[in-house]
Amino acid sequence: MLVLKFGGTSVGTPEAIGKIIDILKDGEHRDRVRVVVVSAFSKVTDSLISMSLKAASGDGAYREAAESLKKRHLETAGAFLSGEALEKASLALDDAILELVRVLDGIAALKEFSPRTQDLVMSFGERLSASLIAPIFSSRGIPASYLDARPLIKTDRVFGKANYFIEETSGRIRSYFNSLSLKLPMDAGAAKAKAPIQVATGFISSTMDDTTSTLGRGGSDLTAAIIGAALDAEEVEIWTDVDGILTADPRQVKNSFRIESISYEEAMELSHFGAKVIYPPTIRPALEKGIPIRIKNTFNPACPGTSIVKDASQGPFPIRGISSMSGMALLRVQGSGMVGVRGFSARLFTAIARKGININLITQSSSEYSLCFAVIPEDAEIACEAVKEEFRTEIAAGHIEPPIAETDLSIVAVVGAKMKHSSGVSGKVFHALGRNGINVVAIAQGSSELNISAVISKQDEAKALNAIHEVFFLSGVRSVNLFLLGTGLIGGTLLEQIAAQREILADQHKIKINLVGAGDSKHMMLSQSGLDPKSIKAQLREGKEALDLQAFVSKMKAMNLPNTCFCDCTASDEVAGWYAEILQSSIPIVTPNKRANAGSLGYYKTLTGFSRERGIPYLYETTVCAGLPVISTLRDLFLSGDKVRRIEAVLSGTLSYIFNNYDGSKPFSALVREAKAKGYTEPDPRDDLNAMDAARKALILARECGLSLEFPAVDIEPILPPSCFKADNVEAFFSELEKSDRDFEKRRAAAEAEGKSLRYVAIIEEGAAKLSLRAEAPGSPFLSLIDSDNIVVISSDRYSSLPMVIKGPGAGAQVTAGGVFADIVRIARTLV
Repeated sequence: MLVLKFGGTSVGTPEAIGKIIDILKDGEHRDRVRVVVVSAFSKVTDSLISMSLKAASGDGAYREAAESLKKRHLETAGAFLSGEALEKASLALDDAILELVRVLDGIAALKEFSPRTQDLVMSFGERLSASLIAPIFSSRGIPASYLDARPLIKTDRVFGKANYFIEETSGRIRSYFNSLSLKLPMDAGAAKAKAPIQVATGFISSTMDDTTSTLGRGGSDLTAAIIGAALDAEEVEIWTDVDGILTADPRQVKNSFRIESISYEEAMELSHFGAKVIYPPTIRPALEKGIPIRIKNTFNPACPGTSIVKDASQGPFPIRGISSMSGMALLRVQGSGMVGVRGFSARLFTAIARKGININLITQSSSEYSLCFAVIPEDAEIACEAVKEEFRTEIAAGHIEPPIAETDLSIVAVVGAKMKHSSGVSGKVFHALGRNGINVVAIAQGSSELNISAVISKQDEAKALNAIHEVFFLSGVRSVNLFLLGTGLIGGTLLEQIAAQREILADQHKIKINLVGAGDSKHMMLSQSGLDPKSIKAQLREGKEALDLQAFVSKMKAMNLPNTCFCDCTASDEVAGWYAEILQSSIPIVTPNKRANAGSLGYYKTLTGFSRERGIPYLYETTVCAGLPVISTLRDLFLSGDKVRRIEAVLSGTLSYIFNNYDGSKPFSALVREAKAKGYTEPDPRDDLNAMDAARKALILARECGLSLEFPAVDIEPILPPSCFKADNVEAFFSELEKSDRDFEKRRAAAEAEGKSLRYVAIIEEGAAKLSLRAEAPGSPFLSLIDSDNIVVISSDRYSSLPMVIKGPGAGAQVTAGGVFADIVRIARTLV
């Protein structure tokens, strides 16, 4: 025998009711269902409360609203019934609405809307629904009778969320069904076939003196469980609009998925902490009788749903699911007068209980100096007053501080019986939170080890759920939500590489890169659902939202996504100026932009210090020598205890190309023109030949070696005469440069006469940094360079007799973008 319950969305439209009829007629349910518990049509309960509030305030619009309610139900009746059956249903609706209006008139006369009256008004939703659905079932060949559950389910007088009396209620239910000649257990197929299905009202009940009460919002689930337990049902099915209990709230975690099986205890923990699929008290009656509960989807009946049983099979994951409670308040009580005082907690929680306040979480420091507990925000002020009243003497004497209430919080709960036997679960949870900059206000874990709960800021709730869910459920997939500024040569190449490599990363390396924000020099686009790296450049060109750095950063922070990464592929001082705020928002940064690290020493130390202290990655490998592992190598040497004594380097791809090919076969100016034509220089070659770019790189290396240098302290030997920089345009520059060809040739020839070649080299040594044009002798590592290669020669305590050499392409869009891409992947690898 089965007991089925259908929620408001499942009976909200004629189409939905038609699906219920199909379910009752299918092979799995035909002749097995004895009771169908139904909720009010969707939104009807809210509408009834609204009518009551209007009546209490003197707003006569409640009568019009009651007529609309009648019309909605009459339209549903008309979709299924006709003739005498429709007329009978219409008369029943008239009577029910007339009774409702009389109650509302009474509220209007008294201008009072008490919890007791509210329960009576809300009962009309279920009564209208069940009394209409019963004849609809009968009209479709499913014999059914309307059952008002109020006389059967008896409760106390806690209106709004009454507590039912188990023995009294179970006895009345059994007696009622026995009166229908349904003997338990039922083993006669003929008897089953003849018995009409009882379409029962969910949610509503009555006190021992027959005053209407309710089991709390969502109580229709409990009604089904109570009836199922009383009748020893094989199973209670809760039909809703989702496929079952999911690993997390799908509205906040898109990657959540259905849990096949879950224990009663795990389901209670998840439902208590906000899982909306099942009303928390529903579990108790089923648990006591060992009756399985199955959560199914009315709109996808083929899905097996989620089974709630005593001994659920252990799944492949160390946890079962994640849930949360939004908008909580945390009260903190602390003081030396609590330490070692017996009975303090008893006094505290007795005082809270006297006010009828429910506590959702409790945690206490081991020193007993402080204790905090979570309540709903509406109860926070009352709870504070209760504590002040109970401990007024201790507070006045200064032994205990006045209670403090912190609001706008959420509780995130990680639930699973398997946690007890899985080490490292807590570590993963709190690493995921910390890695995403989510501050934990309080922590609680039950002795059963079924639940780890953390109190966090409400604004971080979705971020926390996604971060934890990814750690435990996505089979090791580590995702990065990427925000990119700069889609020029390097940024554009990076987008191409991401588009080409994204599927391979996801399939083979379990790394998923989601582009969620992008901007070029004029426009920006941000979308939480993701942007296509293949088409984003074209979309930005046609964009409607102008680039506003402050707005871009603000929106990135407001989206508050887990595992966010900001990538700056510009050469902008203005963008670099936002790095500190971005890092302080716990957002890692990846950049080839040298402006921040080659700017003021104070800003450099602020960024690197914050990254190191807070563990927020700030990766700038590509600021020096593109994709070559120079900065990471220096850092590894430092961490391993080595000390760098000297660095010699060719740091400019442009200058490397020019001097590698300056052999006297063509004038220096012609070689510069050739470099410009091949794209080795900026549109204005003076931007390379002024050596400023190489100097910035040298300054970054010096700072990475621990030198406290400002940019003006870098000694830069000019390559060009001053007249070249005074030229009005590029062509005028080349004219001036041609005048210097003879001087360049003299210097080159002099070096050649000594068997040497010219190279522009940076030297970092003894607390100083210098860049100069040097004549290099045969055997010099700088003479081994080809075209635009870079080279860095590192002498240290360990690499003294034979320096470490790092050489390779140090410029170019492909290698630079590849280095940036590698840093983004490195961000993913830092995740749990």
